[in-house]
Amino acid sequence: MADDRLSLVFSALADPTRRDIVARLAAGDATVNELAEPYEVTVQAVSKHIKVLEDAGLVSRSRDAQRRPCHLEAEVFDLMTKWIERYRRKAEDRFLRLDALLGQMGEQPATDTQGKEAAS
Repeated sequence: MADDRLSLVFSALADPTRRDIVARLAAGDATVNELAEPYEVTVQAVSKHIKVLEDAGLVSRSRDAQRRPCHLEAEVFDLMTKWIERYRRKAEDRFLRLDALLGQMGEQPATDTQGKEAAS
């Protein structure tokens, strides 16, 4: 189930407009009209982007009198961070093993292709 949610999140963030909307919401809640201001697209187009972000769990909307501000759901970033961190650690472990192996190879005398010690 978490992988399905991650797929939705990463898919939603694949679009540069949606990434920009997320960045703007990180500074504070905003209405669809406020979010649509800098773009040369319709409010309806921005509303569709927000719907994709909502479906992925990145954004929620609330009601504040006549306003319906969009709110960034930060806990989704914890899910993404845990997933990314797991693979970052695995990659780092591989690089550490490679560094150790290369260090061992540097300590041994150089050999030619037949395994004989090369003349210096």
